[in-house]
Amino acid sequence: MSSTLTELTLPRTRPEPRESEQPEKAKIRDFVGSLARGLSVLRAFDAEKPEMTLTQVAERTNLTRAGARRFLLTLVELGYVRKNQRLFRLTPKVLELGYAYLASTPLSRLSQPHLKHITDLTGESCSIAVLDGDEVVFIARTPANRFLRLGMHVGVRLPVSYTSAGRVIVATEGEEAIDRYLENTTLIPRTRHSISSKAALRAEMLRVRKQGYAIVDEELEDGLVSISLPIFDSSHAVIGAINTATNVAAVPQEQLKARFLPLLRDAAQGIQETLAS
Repeated sequence: MSSTLTELTLPRTRPEPRESEQPEKAKIRDFVGSLARGLSVLRAFDAEKPEMTLTQVAERTNLTRAGARRFLLTLVELGYVRKNQRLFRLTPKVLELGYAYLASTPLSRLSQPHLKHITDLTGESCSIAVLDGDEVVFIARTPANRFLRLGMHVGVRLPVSYTSAGRVIVATEGEEAIDRYLENTTLIPRTRHSISSKAALRAEMLRVRKQGYAIVDEELEDGLVSISLPIFDSSHAVIGAINTATNVAAVPQEQLKARFLPLLRDAAQGIQETLAS
């Protein structure tokens, strides 16, 4: 399953309009369409397509071959892409883009001691996730000794629908945010336990909003259970979620609520106080 995940550092790629068919936003004053198309070329590479020919890049980005060639050769010159005969692939320099975000984000830097404290007490991984469109991105993590099949590490992007972090962030933002998310998303169940109707997911998100935390039990991956609480800034706006994910056979839901929930609440409060100081 990990091959379906999009890694650090850029949003999941979406087909770009051809250069002659740019959207309305491209006509907005100061919008630099060439920069947007160049970023689409970087986003085209992922775990499924780590290496591509010029034709493949053009197809994935919906650019002309001539346009894709110009952007690829520019990125090669800048050091973000490497060319080996007919194949192009990203270089480690691309990580600078993602880690610049992590280094400049207080939530990522200041939460680490709190995450480590939970992992030391429980032996389970603990993470911080933020919302990015219809996905959550994990921006900080302390790993557990226990092996999880799903590749949970910094930079991984997962769907809001089937993650406790995604549900708790959207639910905490309010009913309008829930309805807006559901209107713009398509549910693609990941396991036999996954919620498959928008009405059921809306009801679950309203329950999450009322109780203040979310638990997702085997909806993202068989055997995986997770619990998340929101993290707020000084104006009480939700800015992310603190999350623990583990194997349901080792830590059932009742233990998550009885043991992990109080620890996560204390950690969330500590992170908020640290951010405010």
